[in-house]
Amino acid sequence: MLQSIWDDIRREFDYGNMISRIIIVNAAIYLVINLAWVFLRIFNGWETPNLYLDIRNFLAISNSGWHMLTHPWSILTHMFLHEGFWHILFNMLWLFWFGRIFGDLLGDRRVLPLYILGGLAGAVFFFLGAALTGFAGDGSVPHYAFGASAAVMCIVVATGVFAPDYSIRLLLLGNVRIKYIVAFVVIMNIISLGSNVNTGGTFGHIGGIAMGFLFAWYLRRGTDLTTPVQSAIRGVDNLYHSLVRPSKDHSRRGPHAAFRGGKSVKETAGPQRPSFLRRAGGSTTPQSGGGTTTLDSEATHQEQLDAILDKIKERGYNSLSKEEKEFLFNASNRN
Repeated sequence: MLQSIWDDIRREFDYGNMISRIIIVNAAIYLVINLAWVFLRIFNGWETPNLYLDIRNFLAISNSGWHMLTHPWSILTHMFLHEGFWHILFNMLWLFWFGRIFGDLLGDRRVLPLYILGGLAGAVFFFLGAALTGFAGDGSVPHYAFGASAAVMCIVVATGVFAPDYSIRLLLLGNVRIKYIVAFVVIMNIISLGSNVNTGGTFGHIGGIAMGFLFAWYLRRGTDLTTPVQSAIRGVDNLYHSLVRPSKDHSRRGPHAAFRGGKSVKETAGPQRPSFLRRAGGSTTPQSGGGTTTLDSEATHQEQLDAILDKIKERGYNSLSKEEKEFLFNASNRN
């Protein structure tokens, strides 16, 4: 059973959209943090030890300048960190509902960059709120902040700006247009600033909301604020793959070659097809546009679909031929 669950998660992470991947990462970090809390409490007389707080704060941001100087990674990690069940549940539900709409409207490639921008804006507002309003006291006791709320609020607001009349069905209320939900969220967060409950988190929410409006305002004028973040993500991804992938000249160790007529089987065999073609037994005949097709009339529907998905994973969606894109579209609409 556990292997089946793990396979489902891996499949969703590999082939799902960016919203699914962000939710999986948040859930994984939540499980690790809470399992650490459980085991450390058990071995500390059922009291939360300082070691757990050190682990949690290792990933969280703080109003302490020294903490941020020694934990620069926390400016990113804090937006994937949750401690309470209801905290992560509501954040992920909001992200799931609005993130899918945002991805359909403006493209999946903008989801993670805007999520990061929203989280960064939330961190900036948290720092400013602590410095200007004094909600964190005199600074002798550091205040920490974490969670995806600012990043999620950014996506919620951006979705509301670009799809204000899109309706979502809410329990007990029925269909409600997004613009009213976003307006309610913005007003309630502004009102919450007057209370003394989670003031730092509320400042973070306001930062995410502001970034959502700023992103929408600039995009409507032809400037995409997520472009630099997209470039940075591609750079990190390319660096990662250049480190983990062996070079073309790298010789792979394996079983000894069999020989036929004084020559190895490898030498007498024809050129090997790519893995995404071998799975479906597809042809490598060039198509229009210089691409290759994974379709084969002798392969089953599932084998052809698997081959296309493998090709997307290895080369990206744009590498598909017109025939493959049409096949994938028809497959997605099958009952």
